[in-house]
Amino acid sequence: MFDTQQTDLVRDARHLRLDTLVRLRWLAVAGQGAAVAGAHLGLGLPLPFGWCFLVIAASSWLNLTLRIRYPASHRLSDDAAVLLLAFDIIQLAALLFLTGGLQNPFALLFLAPVLISATALPPARTLALGLLAVGLSTLLALVYRPLPWFAGEKLELPFLYVSGVWTAILLGTAFTGVYAWRVAEEARQLAQALAATELVLAREQHLSQLDGLAAAAAHELGTPLATITVVAKELDRQLGPTASPSVAEDLALLRDQVERCRGILAKLTSLDADQGGFIETISLSHLVEELVAPQRALGIVLDVTTKGDGPEPACRRNPGVMFGLGNIVDNAVDFAESCVAIEARWSAERVSLEIRDDGPGFAPEVLLRVGEPYVSTRSAARAGADKAEGGTGLGLGLFIAKTLIERSGAQLSLANAVDPSTGAVVRIAWPRHVFEREARGQRNPGTGGAAPLTQARDVPI
Repeated sequence: MFDTQQTDLVRDARHLRLDTLVRLRWLAVAGQGAAVAGAHLGLGLPLPFGWCFLVIAASSWLNLTLRIRYPASHRLSDDAAVLLLAFDIIQLAALLFLTGGLQNPFALLFLAPVLISATALPPARTLALGLLAVGLSTLLALVYRPLPWFAGEKLELPFLYVSGVWTAILLGTAFTGVYAWRVAEEARQLAQALAATELVLAREQHLSQLDGLAAAAAHELGTPLATITVVAKELDRQLGPTASPSVAEDLALLRDQVERCRGILAKLTSLDADQGGFIETISLSHLVEELVAPQRALGIVLDVTTKGDGPEPACRRNPGVMFGLGNIVDNAVDFAESCVAIEARWSAERVSLEIRDDGPGFAPEVLLRVGEPYVSTRSAARAGADKAEGGTGLGLGLFIAKTLIERSGAQLSLANAVDPSTGAVVRIAWPRHVFEREARGQRNPGTGGAAPLTQARDVPI
């Protein structure tokens, strides 16, 4: 089965929230307005007051438009975030053009949009914004209105000083951009690792809870199964030779299925037990035969193929793996129209099983989440029919099978057959040395012979 972890567990969290940029822009508008008003009204510096406030008003107008158009929780795409940050750089450049260019000490604020981009956007987008900031800085070093100064005096800073400011902006943009991106990237990687760890722990917690539920279910179902067995035997005795062949066949099938239920419950209560009957060595072909034997009486054709290079691999019978594989075969038989194909292959490096059915396959809306707890692989129509018949599928079967099989060091993939074929395809693969590890007596302490989950995730497929 597919590992249902999200490809990027914090991908959405990386996107900038619109509310963040809007609040920062309001702060910039307030600071720019206070600086312009203080310089013109407080200090009496002759600057183009109307044009300056027109440029500041453009930022206010953009903020109001965004606030009305989008909710505060809206997250921006990378392209939208780049456009908004580019607007901030251009707006700042226009304001600096009116107030002295790079001679204005507030030219340092070119670093702010680049710094924001470095913490939240891909490096290519940050590089584009950095080049825009440096390009506009270069233009402002050459073309600008005189720096406002007191009446009767003129302040003209030497070009060498302006060149130093331009160099500082260039180096500051490069250094702060790289530094902020590196720190943010490490934080994102840590967040991803923590999210992945929480997912694994949650799955293990689900399985631990289900272990207790399985034992309780086995205990509670023992009495009704015994009653069904007694009633079936009593009906068989009463009808005797007078029973029609169809009735006799139904009673025999009923007794067989009761015994199968008892066997399943016995496996559930012994998944963690290290009993001698469960750890004998078994070849791959015999393992497959044990999986399909209970299904042969259900009217579905089971096409089993085993082939490979070199000697056939063998492993110790692991009750968890047997239960997980049996659950997958049960699902295939349940959904198949007429045929289930099971193909076992091996080579010097790898052992694999492929289980295919000719049923409807997985619904597209659940394919990416199949194997998570409480996600059913049944379509809505089929689930409704099962409920009407008394079924109570909880979407736990594939989750349990996935976790148990992965503990043995396997990787699972799940997909639909390629057109024009139909049906589901489940592929399970072990590195050969992992598959045969228990047969060689190399058991992992504390895991019942199963590989730890970390090893299972590191195995290539």
